Amino acid sequence: MTTVQLRGVQKRFGDHVALQDFSLDVASGELLALLGPSGCGKTTLLRIIAGLEHADAGAVWLGGVEATRLPVQQRRVGFVFQNYALFRHLSVAENIAFGLRVRPRGERPPEAKIQARVDELLGLMQLGFAKDRFPAQLSGGQRQRVALARALAIDPAVLLLDEPFGALDTQVRTDLRRWLRTLHDELHVTSLLVTHDQHEALEVADRVVVMNRGHLEQVGEPQSVYEEPASAFVHRFLGEAQVFDLETRGDAVHAGPWRLPGGSVPTDAKRVLVRPHDVEFVAAPDSVSLEVLQVRQVGPSARVTLRPRGTQGPALVEAQLDHAHAVTLALEPGREVPVRLRHWKAYAD
Repeated sequence: MTTVQLRGVQKRFGDHVALQDFSLDVASGELLALLGPSGCGKTTLLRIIAGLEHADAGAVWLGGVEATRLPVQQRRVGFVFQNYALFRHLSVAENIAFGLRVRPRGERPPEAKIQARVDELLGLMQLGFAKDRFPAQLSGGQRQRVALARALAIDPAVLLLDEPFGALDTQVRTDLRRWLRTLHDELHVTSLLVTHDQHEALEVADRVVVMNRGHLEQVGEPQSVYEEPASAFVHRFLGEAQVFDLETRGDAVHAGPWRLPGGSVPTDAKRVLVRPHDVEFVAAPDSVSLEVLQVRQVGPSARVTLRPRGTQGPALVEAQLDHAHAVTLALEPGREVPVRLRHWKAYAD
């Protein structure tokens, strides 16, 4: 079943086009990550789904009901903001209960049910100890869990998370996104997560939507999008990529120092993109000999800078491999080693 359907959504702010003919389906119980650079339309899309903004054109369907012009209160959407947006004068328990208490009298649950729901969420968020504390007495990670509990208290059909971990330090962010994935697997709430952090999207999402300038560039399972990017933009945005312009020399096509297999490059291609971990240190018919300029250890990995011996100017190739493998290969500055491309993609754009 599809919980969220967007059809031809468009939105402008003055001369700025935030969304252009944007269509998307989100399945029930799916955790979908919206990924893209700042200004690409991610947050605007969330706000349109929530009813905080209205589209200039197009339609929004929630749970099979057209919600394009429905007010926020009728959409059953929970929203978690980057800056928590907690009420400083209310306790943790009161913040969580807020969405239930402000419902119209005829829809408001009895106080006993509100308290039971608050206690249930406090347990789920591992915040029972903080029930009577105020937001200022909590860490950033704890505040974000309170914000998530408040969004879940109303039993939303759709949960929208707008860069919820963006204000947190790296370790807390890593811990919370893993916790969010575990929580989602327990609750199965249809969720849309906005982020510009590619690692976050690839780690927690069932599917990833890559956006650029208000357009949907590609949608698919995280590993599929990473390994088979549909455009040069997606290739560059999802992970590192180095660019080699294509050159035709006689009847052969070259990318940097490598000659590419005949017939493997589309006729309209202009450049080849290669991820550092797809540069392989192995002797093979398609390997070339490159000089090691620098080896840097980065945690469990090694970054290796190379170029053809005798050339000047900037380095040509960046490679990444397991540090233990680099030690085994005895990679060191000045040494000449065989290098091949394990995987590459050619693009016209």
